[in-house]
Amino acid sequence: MELILAVDLAGGLVVHGKSGNRAGYRPLTWGLAPSAEPETYLSALQPRYLYIADLESIQGRTPQDNLVRRCAAMVERCYLDRGFRSPAECTAVAGVTPVVGTETAAATIEDLREYRGGYLSIDIKGGRVLPWGIRPAEMLRRAATMSFEGCIILNIAAVGTEQGLVREDLEEMRACYPGRLLYGGGVAGVDDIRLLSDVGFDGAIIATAVHRGTVPLEWVRRGHPC
Repeated sequence: MELILAVDLAGGLVVHGKSGNRAGYRPLTWGLAPSAEPETYLSALQPRYLYIADLESIQGRTPQDNLVRRCAAMVERCYLDRGFRSPAECTAVAGVTPVVGTETAAATIEDLREYRGGYLSIDIKGGRVLPWGIRPAEMLRRAATMSFEGCIILNIAAVGTEQGLVREDLEEMRACYPGRLLYGGGVAGVDDIRLLSDVGFDGAIIATAVHRGTVPLEWVRRGHPC
């Protein structure tokens, strides 16, 4: 199972996200890294896999593409959520795996069929998929008939909270989708990593748990649990 370090970028810095309250995100000046400057930050943590959320672009401001490219060059694989709003935008940054978020990508669920490749991020708040309000399991069943390489369950409300995961919810979601499935948001520590692996998820996107020391940094450097 892949372990992927999440990095939220805003204003050219790494910021710490919590519960999707983007207006309250602040530079990540605590934890394991000596700086919130992205390249210094990544040099210190040395992750194998990286997930970048370009919060500037997601919120409709100027994308940080040059910074993203430099960060992506420092890891083996980089997933990028840039707030893609059309299939054409998915080629804007070379050398990354595009992440197409339901929050921004399409007016209707059927419009998602226009995308080819990349990962579909099923963005969840209050237990429902943004912006349509359906259950994650239903969205996964529909995604199984689309052309994405895999899906990400992103529990936005749980980001940065370390609230932990519920086995029954994970099992239901895993049963609804036959392809590669990653999870992000609220992963509290090693027990949650083991749970995701046991249920059959293919990867976990984590950050706060690494800085708090509840998931070993060495695991992120290796790119999988040891």
